[in-house]
Amino acid sequence: MLQDNKINQHIDCVLIGINSAKTLGNCIDSILSSEYPQDKLHIIYVDGGSSDDSVEIAQRYNNVEVISIHPQYPSPGIGRNTGWKAGSSPLVQFLDSDTVLDRQWFMKAVKALGDPQIGAVLGMRQEMHPERSLFNWIGNLEWNGPAGESDCFGGDVLMRRTALEATGGYDEELVGGEDPELSRRIIRAGWQLLRMDASMTHHDLAMFKLSQYLRRAYRSGYGFAAVRYREAAVGSDFWHYEYRKISIKGGGFSAALVISIPLLGMGTVLSSSAALLLLMTGTTLLLMPRLFKVRQFMREQKLSRSDARRYAWHCSFVVLPQLAGVIRFHIGQLVGNPLRNRSNRLATRISDQSI
Repeated sequence: MLQDNKINQHIDCVLIGINSAKTLGNCIDSILSSEYPQDKLHIIYVDGGSSDDSVEIAQRYNNVEVISIHPQYPSPGIGRNTGWKAGSSPLVQFLDSDTVLDRQWFMKAVKALGDPQIGAVLGMRQEMHPERSLFNWIGNLEWNGPAGESDCFGGDVLMRRTALEATGGYDEELVGGEDPELSRRIIRAGWQLLRMDASMTHHDLAMFKLSQYLRRAYRSGYGFAAVRYREAAVGSDFWHYEYRKISIKGGGFSAALVISIPLLGMGTVLSSSAALLLLMTGTTLLLMPRLFKVRQFMREQKLSRSDARRYAWHCSFVVLPQLAGVIRFHIGQLVGNPLRNRSNRLATRISDQSI
């Protein structure tokens, strides 16, 4: 693993998006406002088949290379692989088009990569408007982990080109979990991942509807199952806990509910008692975070008791749409039909639009 120890290395900044006209300009402007030497930054925007003005917006910038692709089933992996393979810089920064880069991020992150054992470095992602919806607030809590060596990264990350070349880059089939999946292969190739206690990006989740929340949870459940399946095949227990939690809590409650309905319909004292016992057991499984983890959330997330309770309700119920995603993955495996994106259903949003 060779390393150029000069701080000011060239960086390819790979942005991906579909129908991202509302956010793309701010993302590009944030890179151009970086304190890092601009002559060492190469911005590549990969458009996955937009029907809005995303491509035209990117083309207004003379120093942005625009690549338009039109895959039948777009995925983050396709866009990111297209971007990094079009560049040649020793470092590659991946960004989603609905993020804004911190001005000082590159100066701090490139310095951290002076350690040749570090294959990728990530920082802290914060929501721009966590106060504008419960869903934004939840997202802001869950983006980040503790600083130090990390077991995975997300969509915003600075990594070595050599790590991408050694692993082949992103899995192009995955529509969820593609970033952690690549993380694991980079670790197995011999590198470490470093999470810095430094601001990296600001993100606008812009989630205001229950339907958006449920859809996101469904896709996260699919991602947990898909990545768990791949990791188990190489003997790794990565995301085993998350997969088991969804299966036991979400599956236990769902099974109890399904079985108890015909038991209640039988109308006997014995069947009704059995149904009640099943429902109580399933509900206890489902509500374990709300019943037993409020103090833990107060301590770990530094939340007030009322906020910890709100977060505990989310942790209790989110496993249900996640379970649907897990089931969708396994059905797809059986019939050879994985979950796929369609470009006409993808678009970025902004919080201000919904206020």
